[in-house]
Amino acid sequence: MSKTKPILVNICRALLALTFIFSGFVKAIDPLGTQYKISDYLEVVQLSAYVPDWVQLMLSVGLSAVEFTLGVLLLLAIQRRAVSKIVLLFMVAMTAVTLWLAVGEPIQDCGCFGDALRLTNMQTFLKNIILLAAAVVLTRWPLYQIRFISKTNQWIAFYFTIIFILTASILSLYHLPIFDFRPYYIGQNIKKGMEIPKGARQTTYRTTFICERNGITREFTEKDYPYNDSTWVFKDTRQEILEQGYEPPIHDFSITDEKTGDDLTDSILTKDGYTFLLIAPVLERADDSNFGDIDAIYEYAKEYGYDFYGLTASTDKAVRHWSELTGAEYPFYTTDGTTLKTVIRSNPGLVLLYKGTIINKWSHNDLPKPAELNAPLSLIEAGREPEDSTWTKIAMISICYIFPLSFLIAADRIWAWTRWVRKREEWLKQKEEWFRQKEQSNKLYQLLKRKRQMRKKIVAGNWKMNENLQEGVALAKEINESLKAEKPNCDVVICTPFIHLASVAQVLDADLVGLGAENCADKEKGAYTGEVSASMVKSTGAQYVILGHSERRQYYGETAEILKEKVQLALANGLKVIFCCGETLEEREAEKQNEVVKAELDGSVFNLSAEEWKNIILAYEPIWAIGTGKTATSDQAQEMLAYIRSIVAEKYGKEVAEETSILYGGSCKASNAPELFSKPDIDGGLIGGASLKAADFKGIIDAWKK
Repeated sequence: MSKTKPILVNICRALLALTFIFSGFVKAIDPLGTQYKISDYLEVVQLSAYVPDWVQLMLSVGLSAVEFTLGVLLLLAIQRRAVSKIVLLFMVAMTAVTLWLAVGEPIQDCGCFGDALRLTNMQTFLKNIILLAAAVVLTRWPLYQIRFISKTNQWIAFYFTIIFILTASILSLYHLPIFDFRPYYIGQNIKKGMEIPKGARQTTYRTTFICERNGITREFTEKDYPYNDSTWVFKDTRQEILEQGYEPPIHDFSITDEKTGDDLTDSILTKDGYTFLLIAPVLERADDSNFGDIDAIYEYAKEYGYDFYGLTASTDKAVRHWSELTGAEYPFYTTDGTTLKTVIRSNPGLVLLYKGTIINKWSHNDLPKPAELNAPLSLIEAGREPEDSTWTKIAMISICYIFPLSFLIAADRIWAWTRWVRKREEWLKQKEEWFRQKEQSNKLYQLLKRKRQMRKKIVAGNWKMNENLQEGVALAKEINESLKAEKPNCDVVICTPFIHLASVAQVLDADLVGLGAENCADKEKGAYTGEVSASMVKSTGAQYVILGHSERRQYYGETAEILKEKVQLALANGLKVIFCCGETLEEREAEKQNEVVKAELDGSVFNLSAEEWKNIILAYEPIWAIGTGKTATSDQAQEMLAYIRSIVAEKYGKEVAEETSILYGGSCKASNAPELFSKPDIDGGLIGGASLKAADFKGIIDAWKK
């Protein structure tokens, strides 16, 4: 499982990241389309009247940016814990929404991938179930995500991503979407897009007729409809889809002259020549700032004999108001509003047709200028279908975002590697220098060797917050009896909760087992409710106290200054101090373990005199290996303990360093203790969970006999 877990986590991370990036990007480059979908949701819950269009547009841009940015943060493993939790909350919310859509079908298309990819509501719900499961895996084990950028440079990628995606949305809003995923793309022949291929499966319907007779309402099918019974009066009809057949890409495009009721769709789409269509889904909210350019294009169309029509879903009143405001002389015809919003993401926008094929599109901010319209359309750029610019756009995105981000990642990795190499070389040089100096003085070397053999070997148990008083006394008795039967080759210490100390002291043979506390206060005495002072610990019969444990630092905010006070009080009251130090997994991965450990010792115990130092026992505990079942390799442990001994030597001299007992703590057990204890700088262990069972604890103690 230890090997498969990182693989599983990173597969889930890639799945979520790529989905979020794709979903966020396709929505970000079509902010109006996303706004329309938000409006659909608001209408279903009857809130559209209370949320202005500009708020909906801000929600559109913001939601897309958040989704895209979360995807990039996941992909690069930036802020792994926080981002994993945010993604989980996001997926919980989205899964709940899509469950509602799958059950109630209030909206046919959820819009999760914009117009780029359409899924049914049930497909979307199942997709979100998979993504939710992946988010749970990430939240459970966030630190297994492989990081691509070191923590010091993560802010660059974060802000760069935010700027990029917001810029993409603003450009797509001011102009037109960067990529057009809708069926009315440039090059599409609208009439052909409406055709159903021969042999395609037809949609089958069931029609229900609602009739009434003598105040009684009844439903009939086509088979049993009472054609010959005039007493039944027809009231209404209802049509249901029994089996969905082939639906052409364009199935809702029609142009109607509301004044005459004529359908003009075919006559406009089959016209042999150019036709300008001014698209304004909602004339009441259309931008009129460029009406002069629109009028100039209309005059140009008249001059060269091109048709120019306005298409809108608004009322005659709105059309008259637009004409009065802009002086428009071109006719307006009626088309479905949703269709017009699909044709072009601009209100108004201009579409140029040639024999029913879309030749070009312009936002109202990019309309051709009169200077450009100086010849027939067949001779100028505006009248020709632009070359496919998809690869050009992809290249621009790569130049503006992907390449700079890739360069940042590469530079960061090179910087991290060279930094690690420099640190490694410095450490090796220090170690070589230390051994060289030892060898230069054989007398001193032999003395230090004897001292190393003489320094105490210790196995200390840390019970933490386990065992009630009766259980604790029973466990202490069992440990004491097992050691009485077979004397250990090392010093043994058990550190218990405060309430156990006095009682456990009564059942221990002090010559076999030392007694210690797991903590003490940083005050000597006074109004500090709930605290236990060093003198109180000493009065129970205890000889040791653990200080600086990572759990005290993490959960109770113990700082270097607080620990400095605790160490001073413990020594002043005749207690030996087992002082803990160690790094987190993130600090280990960032190659910061040496500087972290040195800082912890500098801040709390390196202020002691050489005489006081004699009562200090150090315990190196890699935080990533405490209670996780994950143990540092014996070489990793030896490397760190050798480093700790070297900085003690720098502070107090080599002789003191060789006399200092340094323990290893972190998922140490009977199976790995012999290998750990065989290393020259490991003088024993600070044992957690394995010290709560006498047999397991005894197995670790016996490692000194192997």
